[in-house]
Amino acid sequence: MDWQAEIRAAVQRTAGYLVKTPTTVSNSFGQSFPIELKFEQMQHTGSFKPRGAFNTLLSEGAPEAGVVAASGGNHGAAVAFAAKTLGHSARIYVPEVAGSTKISLIEAMGADLQIVPGKYADAMVQAQSWEAETGARQVHAYDTVTTVAGQGSLAHEWQNQGLSADTIFIAVGGGGLIAGVAAWFGKDKKIVAVEPATSCALHAALEQEGPVDVDVSGVAVNALGAKRIGRICFDLAVETGIQSILVSDEAILQAQNLLWSAHRQLVEPSGAAALAALTSGAYIPSRGEKVAVLVCGANVDPNPLT
Repeated sequence: MDWQAEIRAAVQRTAGYLVKTPTTVSNSFGQSFPIELKFEQMQHTGSFKPRGAFNTLLSEGAPEAGVVAASGGNHGAAVAFAAKTLGHSARIYVPEVAGSTKISLIEAMGADLQIVPGKYADAMVQAQSWEAETGARQVHAYDTVTTVAGQGSLAHEWQNQGLSADTIFIAVGGGGLIAGVAAWFGKDKKIVAVEPATSCALHAALEQEGPVDVDVSGVAVNALGAKRIGRICFDLAVETGIQSILVSDEAILQAQNLLWSAHRQLVEPSGAAALAALTSGAYIPSRGEKVAVLVCGANVDPNPLT
């Protein structure tokens, strides 16, 4: 697979549909070293997910039956937004744990929203059933080439914005985002996967030498709660040597508060998880090591403005 060619094609395909999200450098979290930050939570619908959604729909189109997706919340909002923008109907399945903010966001996009008891895996079963029944286009949250290449457009964009870090910290749920970043940089950058200790599908897969089912829970479960890591992510993690770090819910919430107090960036727990690896001391950079953190989700539940 020529991933860089796929990502370049995604960049061209999605041009005009996405926000070029800002970057900064911060010394404001009490650490002794600077951290490069990219505020991808300022993307359409409050997460990186429209990158993969738009790339999939623009490259594959949609049948008369429209599109369908299973989501913890952010992916569903992105698919609903992309489908509405491109003139397709969308049916979105989300678990109850998605939370009121993400559910309201999907509803606001005009999608046919189906709330499913359980967690993300339960929503996926329903979405696959609808796909088989109607012929709707399934837009997978993380484990297809078009989704991963779309997320990889973020790495391409960040590089062009002057990213100088040796090491990049990325939060991981199903693995589409970190797969896209790893696919673009290969071994040119050290990529560190950050997962909650209670939702760690990639960590478990690396330990077991293959994707396995895990139990998921915790403060970031509605975004990082994939039961099994995507195969594309696992293969790229092995190929590029992705390092896995686990963080506690307490560390994630602390990082969430630090982003607000230092930069007035209001993010959901999953959006702060990558930063938590550094602010909690779970990862201590070596002398002279340049580090960067992707802040990736803004859909806080409950919505603080309501």
